[in-house]
Amino acid sequence: MRNITKKLKLSAATALLAVPLSVSPILSAPAQAQSTGVKSLLGNASDGALDKLSKPGAFYADKAVRVLLPGPLKNATKILRFTSKAGLTKDITKNLNDAAGKAALEAKPIFRSAIDNLTLTDGVGIATGGGTGGTDYLRKTSGEELAIKIRPLVEKALGEVGAYKQVESLGSLSALSSLGGLDLSRDGLTDSVTEQALDGIFSYIGAEETNFRKNPLKKGKKLLKGIF
Repeated sequence: MRNITKKLKLSAATALLAVPLSVSPILSAPAQAQSTGVKSLLGNASDGALDKLSKPGAFYADKAVRVLLPGPLKNATKILRFTSKAGLTKDITKNLNDAAGKAALEAKPIFRSAIDNLTLTDGVGIATGGGTGGTDYLRKTSGEELAIKIRPLVEKALGEVGAYKQVESLGSLSALSSLGGLDLSRDGLTDSVTEQALDGIFSYIGAEETNFRKNPLKKGKKLLKGIF
């Protein structure tokens, strides 16, 4: 009996040594703390990102995430300036970005719900997945579902800022129609803005996550101590 116990202890010690150092903090933390810590990290990262992007003019001010018209019109800045000066449209690009910001303002519960559904196994992978491991995982596993849920928010916002009416005006201009390959339909615009808004949101969440990982205690996230 003693020999068997000895062998079991030796086997357990050998297995522990075989665990990568980057994973050992995860295994040493209680399961509930792991799960809560990961969800806390991503929840606060998503909240921080959405708070920043929902501020008036935030999407438009950052060229890295600025929302543009779909297709060839991304490069049709001269034509857009002409139509604006001629009174045919207002600044449609700013309106598209205002719509993205409005959607971001209402998206918090959608992202929180996706994060709350993460499992403990998901959490372990996220914790060891690099600076944006959680963001990458969230986009990979929930990106399509989030897009479906955020699309109505974008559609509502586009209507409120008058973007659909402006796009209809653009579509009636022969100079713009000749660009080809352009989808100025209501659905086409909604899909494009939704996709671009999500790109911007995930980009900001990734930056927030990286920051939290680097300074978990500074951010007041004591649950992350011993996990990241």
